Amino acid sequence: MPNLSDRVKNLAESATIAMASKSRELKAAGKDIISLSLGEPDFNTPDFVKKAAKEGIDQDFSKYMPVPGYQDLRESIAKKFERDNGLTYTADQIVVSTGAKQSIINVVMSLVNPGDEVIIPAPYWVTYVEQVRLFGGEPVIIETSIDNDFKITPEQLKASMNEKSKLMIFSNPCNPTGSAYSEEELSALADVIATKSDFYIISDEIYEHINFVGKNISLASFDKVYDQTVTVNGVSKAFAMTGWRIGYIGAPLEIAKACSKIQGQFTSGTSSISQRAAKAAVEADPSEIKFMVDAFHKRRDLVLDKLGEIEGVKLNVPEGAFYVFPDITYFFGKSYKNHKINSATDLSLYLLDEALVALVTGEAFGAPNCIRLSYAASEDVLTQAIERIKLALEKLA
Repeated sequence: MPNLSDRVKNLAESATIAMASKSRELKAAGKDIISLSLGEPDFNTPDFVKKAAKEGIDQDFSKYMPVPGYQDLRESIAKKFERDNGLTYTADQIVVSTGAKQSIINVVMSLVNPGDEVIIPAPYWVTYVEQVRLFGGEPVIIETSIDNDFKITPEQLKASMNEKSKLMIFSNPCNPTGSAYSEEELSALADVIATKSDFYIISDEIYEHINFVGKNISLASFDKVYDQTVTVNGVSKAFAMTGWRIGYIGAPLEIAKACSKIQGQFTSGTSSISQRAAKAAVEADPSEIKFMVDAFHKRRDLVLDKLGEIEGVKLNVPEGAFYVFPDITYFFGKSYKNHKINSATDLSLYLLDEALVALVTGEAFGAPNCIRLSYAASEDVLTQAIERIKLALEKLA
């Protein structure tokens, strides 16, 4: 057996990917599994995006590309930031990467030294904590609850900051909760952030267009923290392009240069054809994908209505993304057959076994009282899944 590095031994597997893998294994074994575990739109990539990719092939975009991305794509992304977010970035402040996940880890590697503290509000996307630990950072978790829509307060942020604090990572709208910070809430957080000039923020806005309460607000739109904020985005969620692997950042120039330097030693530039497709996506008016957003909104309401009929499932109303994140502590201590429910992980495994529905435990997101359900599926599938969940939960006593 190889003597693997401590780094990889200490790295946790992505819980969402692990549950999706387990679902596929059970399906392959003949089980009728409904998987609501992955954050992946069930729509196809729009035709105008596919057309741009085909044109890129015909135009022989098949050579090595600039590490931070094609100049014309970065210029289009800069225009998109101005149009949708009111943010002014030059093309030199944009770095295109192989998905928003790589964009985030580029920034972490660029800023975090061993021992630096990184503030992460919980619930958080599963990868944030592991990326910080991978490079010697110390995650500092701010706890929230469903009662305040899983949002941190300025007072909590201030109390978490000290001389070791280097970075905060959060998503808005949030994966896994779907919560979205208002302009007033972000402004209050920005007031705290601005008190420490050597403190930086990764604002993960990959779900910005899947927002049910109006225009999403970017943290970097507040002048007082523009120079401290790295805005992360991509085309995976809004344009149903998860497999194209395109993410990008808008950042202070020196951070953008650092990310490009790092990427040059890891992957170089991302797929040339994906970049041609991404250019069409970011240049498109958001109204092009309104049909997807409307469908997600309708599904959210369906899921909330159906889950709301189940005794013991505590809900809030997510304002974006395509997840619900119910508190399920009511079921702790209950059992059925050989299943004893003492945690969200126990309940997730029980629902997989008894209801044949794959969800993700909230423990993976730093929220041990909750489970995550993705409603990126058809209304018929969602209705069937929740009927199965309801029957399985009613068996617990």
